[in-house]
Amino acid sequence: MTRGRSRTLLVVGGTAVIALGAGIFAGTRITSPADAIARTAAPEASEVTVPVELRTLNSEVVTRGDVTSAGAVDVTPETGGLETPPIVTGQVPEVGAEITEGAALLEIVGRPLIALAGELPMYRSLRPGMSGPDVEQLELTLDRLGLDPGEVDDEYTAATGNAVAELFERIGYEPPAPDPQAEAELDAANDAVDQAEDAVEDAEEALDAAAPGPDGAPADEDALEDALDDARERLEEAEAARDEAAAAAGTPLPASEVMFVPSLPRRVDEVHVRRGGQVDGAVMSVSGASLVVTANVDEADYELLAVDQAVSIEVPTGEQVPGTITAIAEAEGEGATGWDVTITPGELTPEQAEALRGQNVRVTVPIESTDGDVLAVPLAALTAGPGGESRVEVMRDGVAELVEVEVGLTAQGYAEVTAVDGTLAEGDLVVVGDGGEDTDDGSDE
Repeated sequence: MTRGRSRTLLVVGGTAVIALGAGIFAGTRITSPADAIARTAAPEASEVTVPVELRTLNSEVVTRGDVTSAGAVDVTPETGGLETPPIVTGQVPEVGAEITEGAALLEIVGRPLIALAGELPMYRSLRPGMSGPDVEQLELTLDRLGLDPGEVDDEYTAATGNAVAELFERIGYEPPAPDPQAEAELDAANDAVDQAEDAVEDAEEALDAAAPGPDGAPADEDALEDALDDARERLEEAEAARDEAAAAAGTPLPASEVMFVPSLPRRVDEVHVRRGGQVDGAVMSVSGASLVVTANVDEADYELLAVDQAVSIEVPTGEQVPGTITAIAEAEGEGATGWDVTITPGELTPEQAEALRGQNVRVTVPIESTDGDVLAVPLAALTAGPGGESRVEVMRDGVAELVEVEVGLTAQGYAEVTAVDGTLAEGDLVVVGDGGEDTDDGSDE
């Protein structure tokens, strides 16, 4: 019995110890709601700081612009005076070809369409005896090309026609044929001169051969001299008529064989015809060899820009080329907003020009820059004091100190600052927010 009771006491005691241990263990795993909230609460927010930097600040306008060729012009030949259908027979240029002054743009029914520089279009065919501002423009052009049109005025003379003939001969074409009626009149005038010359010769011979009459009376030399004077007068009249007819029969300039464009050389942008095809409207589009960039800016950027300002243009290859603002105008057209800025690139290599043509490019306009490195802080570090003064909060050994500053240039998310009250140096930590806020330190450029 004693041994059995002892065994029972041991079992009961062991069970009690195990129950006590289990209770203690369970007690360590039970957490009250208040404890749970305290343990999961966010830590107290701390200040977010960034160092004061030494950097050069640059204020600039950055935009994008489309690159086009200056002054695109549609070439539409005048074919109304042709006697045959206007079939293209040759000289069709390739896109990208350069058109120079005095060269053939195209060949239509075997005749060239010559490119000349001038503001007035070729609105009529020209021939000797005509006058007007279009004649003056032609003579100025011929003179510029080293051809001699005689006195440069508004009169189309025989000298003008000779210069026109040389213009065609230079590019391997026969000069335009004179008007058939004018040629016929010239032939008749030449015949009249020949007859007048014969009459003068006969009158001179008659006077030289004068002899006394059968009765010994002297010859009537006065009558013979009068006849000679009359013959010579008729010759002068015939020669004057011949000269006038010759001028009228000089080389003309058909409207179908010349195309005036505002400036040359130009680049062929589009070609709308082929050899063997018929001309119907514009045959090609040509533009100035020079390029322009057109960008659009808003009112805020417009206030910062001016004509003659220097810009930097990014070529698609990554190069930067200089340019100049040449015009600023309010955008026009339905739905247009802002201001259109025209930029002329500086001198370009052929490779740069080809890479730029037709592209949309990044344009940077420098506005203002600090003179070297200055103390700069992110814009987020600036706060306003009670009097409107600017200040920054500097952390020194864990203690915040407000330092009044004078703000200079702001650019690229930073502000130039100079301490007014207190000290501020490179590396000082300025507050831009606290840990509970989304911050932007301005370092993203």
